Amino acid sequence: MLGTGILKGMAETARNFIGSYTEDDRLVTVQYPEEREPLKEATRNFPFLVYDGADPQAGLRCVACQICEKECPPQCIYIIKDAVKKPDFVGKMQIQPKIFDIDVSVCMSCQICVEVCPFDAIEMDKDFELSNTDRFQGLLLHKDVLSKSNDYFRKIQPTLASEIDTRRAEEKAKAEAKAKAAAAAPPKPAPATPAQTQAAPPQTPA
Repeated sequence: MLGTGILKGMAETARNFIGSYTEDDRLVTVQYPEEREPLKEATRNFPFLVYDGADPQAGLRCVACQICEKECPPQCIYIIKDAVKKPDFVGKMQIQPKIFDIDVSVCMSCQICVEVCPFDAIEMDKDFELSNTDRFQGLLLHKDVLSKSNDYFRKIQPTLASEIDTRRAEEKAKAEAKAKAAAAAPPKPAPATPAQTQAAPPQTPA
């Protein structure tokens, strides 16, 4: 019958309209900021730097490899290497960033920096309340502001943080086992010096 599709569409619209007032799972209005919907775990906004322990400087995972800086499409990451090295979580001496800035007024939240980082040092944050009267310096975030603890990372992304912690714990255990085996191994004999080689007389057959 002519007009059946229009009637069905209007009925569906009416059902949705009434349901938005009567069904709890469809009440979409939230009195923000007094009321807040919980963010999903996959929510992402801008990157931040992860550090382990209580000291942001000593525990910072970033080794200033500059891969994220090179791969960033809008080129909003700026890194300068420090001359001082520090041990990483397995005890290997690594370079650290002296300066690490991200201009979030340019950042496109693409997460490429996270994907290319081989050290799990940069992750995506959920903080979206970044309104600022200074849209230039106010949105240029420095290392001290970008650095957030691994406990914070576990809080906002528990699944991913747990996977990374497990992998890093396994890598640390392997490194400790390797170091322990190397310490327990007998020392290799020192190679003979040229003087010792010349001192030995040649053996002649009887």
